[in-house]
Parts: sequence; structure tokens; C-alpha cells
Amino acid sequence: MAPVLAGPQSASDRMLRYILAPAAERDIEQILAWSHEQFGERARLRYEALLVRAVRDVAEDPNRAGSLTRSEIAAGARTYHVRHSRDRVTGEPGRVSRPRHFLLYRTMPDGEVEIGRVLHDSMDLERHLTDEYRAPTEETDDTI
Repeated sequence: MAPVLAGPQSASDRMLRYILAPAAERDIEQILAWSHEQFGERARLRYEALLVRAVRDVAEDPNRAGSLTRSEIAAGARTYHVRHSRDRVTGEPGRVSRPRHFLLYRTMPDGEVEIGRVLHDSMDLERHLTDEYRAPTEETDDTI
């Protein structure tokens, strides 16, 4: 299998600034492996093209239409369902008819977009958060 979401492919892509967290890389590898096993190589290629497009879309515009602020998760956290990028995938290998994943991401202070997780839309988001995406809990001081 080809590298997952390999670096920029064209001159315009070189302007995109994003990073995949290790958890997101694992998510993508598992999603694509499952797609390949269940539906074959062409379906995996379609889903890979969709994931690439979605990552590039949020890197181009982190606040794009379809993205949601998720301050209940952590400061700066956002989600973006990949279905919002489906119509932007052109040419071969074709379009995914019913995408089921979303990106959890945030924009870092230097402007780089960090993709933290790529999760199925039926998953309990809170259960699959990495520590970096958990909102800090307030500690109470019970001493008097």
C-alpha cells in the first residue's frame, strides 16, 4: 500500500500546512485497510482520495463550511465530516457515495492544522480522544 496521505503533491499543495498526529495516522491506516478488505482496492482508493481531499480542505480553510467548533472537547478543537469534501474529489478513482468519518483537528499557534483523529461517525468521540484533545478538568481543593 502507498504511504498514507503522503506530503504535498503540487505547487499549490506546498502552501498547505498540516500535520497528522500519530493517532490520526493509525486511524487512516486502519480505515483504508478495512475498506480494502471489505470492498476491494478501488473502494480503498476512492476513500483515500476523499480523506486526502478532506485534510487538504481543512488545511486550506480550518473554519470552512461544514466544520464545527468543539469547545466542549478542548479549546480550539473542531470537527469536519468528510462528506463535505465528497463533491470536491474529481476524476479517478471516483466518488465515495456514503462517507462515514470525520476529522478532529485544531489550528496550532503557528497556523499549522493538526489532524488529531479520523473517526467513524458512529463512534463516541469522548471515548476516543487523545490526552491532547481533552478539555482540562478543574481540580478542587478540599483542604480548609
